[in-house]
Amino acid sequence: MNASGPTGGDLVLRDGRHPKTVGIIHCVGSRDRNTNRWCSRTCCMYSLKLAHLLKEHSDAEVYNFYIDIRAAGKAYEEFYDKLLEENIHFVRGRVAEVTDWAARPEEEGKLVIRVEDTLIGVVRRVPVDMVVLAVGMEPQADSQDVRRMFNISCSTEGFFLERHPKLAPVDTFTDGIYIAGACQGPKDIPDSVAQAGAAAAQALSLIDAGEIELEPNTAYVVEKDCSGCKSCLAICPYTAITRDEVKQKAFINEALCKGCGTCVATCPSGAIRQNLFEDEQIFSEIDGLLQDRESVSTGG
Repeated sequence: MNASGPTGGDLVLRDGRHPKTVGIIHCVGSRDRNTNRWCSRTCCMYSLKLAHLLKEHSDAEVYNFYIDIRAAGKAYEEFYDKLLEENIHFVRGRVAEVTDWAARPEEEGKLVIRVEDTLIGVVRRVPVDMVVLAVGMEPQADSQDVRRMFNISCSTEGFFLERHPKLAPVDTFTDGIYIAGACQGPKDIPDSVAQAGAAAAQALSLIDAGEIELEPNTAYVVEKDCSGCKSCLAICPYTAITRDEVKQKAFINEALCKGCGTCVATCPSGAIRQNLFEDEQIFSEIDGLLQDRESVSTGG
């Protein structure tokens, strides 16, 4: 359909014939427990756009096989209504198979789409010349390598995870790393552009501030107690701990430390401590709780 493509925008089959019937199958690889459970969000609209172009540039009869039409967006529902007026066929139901086995003479030499039409409650066999698969979105194959490189999180589906879905939709759990577009989840072009602008604004505000505000509950090393055993180096999820080879002691970069406390619990010699969570503070809190309990038991 691309005017600058190999066929010059002409719709042809491999043998050079022009198809008389075209079937577009939605949700291929999406909304399916056996493949991907999520909705790929963009498939409905690009399938509708393709159906419109097919009708505009050829005399082919077009079928859309869909589960649900999800046309959420500015003027999207109106575009769907326009296609209904163009006499494009919409069949609601999940396609069971595409086969070249002919059950009737009119199916000879055709691809037969077998589908249950849930609106009329019958199983239909629709012969077509060409089948188009609306393939869903999946995370990039190397997303896990990128995640480890930038120390960010992924959702169970494999897309990059934001800090908060509503309050921080472009931030990650690593300061200074922002996400935009389909790496976070299936998105169309307008949403990707809007999110990219938000990510750029976040990065610019960080640069413009000239300084970074850190949380106070960072960890630090008591050098006289540190044995240099290296136990803390591999355990830190933020790679904030290094080893001073001259002093043979661990060193914590406070700019990278997020105060998770993992290294504090791991250190066998107790040389790593955490601001706001000192032993003396914890013991004082426990003493206060015990005193409150004793006063209640004695009726004080």
